[in-house]
Amino acid sequence: MKFLLFTMWDAAKTAEVAQAADKIGASPPPGAKMLASYVCQGILFPGVLLPQNTLVGVGIIEADTNEALAAASYPVVLAGASVWHVPVLELPVVGAAEVEKKYKG
Repeated sequence: MKFLLFTMWDAAKTAEVAQAADKIGASPPPGAKMLASYVCQGILFPGVLLPQNTLVGVGIIEADTNEALAAASYPVVLAGASVWHVPVLELPVVGAAEVEKKYKG
């Protein structure tokens, strides 16, 4: 299953968070695969006040199990980041209405 991965950390912790993320990227846990990773350079959530000097990363991760998802995130949490996983439902580029009807019942 794919997840949007939101990671927030204080700018003072960037070295620690980056080191932990590099370790995970070099040797990901079985069942987890990082598909994309971005660091926001602007206001990610308009109207939401984040503490000053907070950096936000957004990624897309594919994980087979909750354990794989946790193993991929735990090192950056220990480094001082906050992590949220949001499950993503993939929809075809064309035919989203049919998928919506299918899941609506």
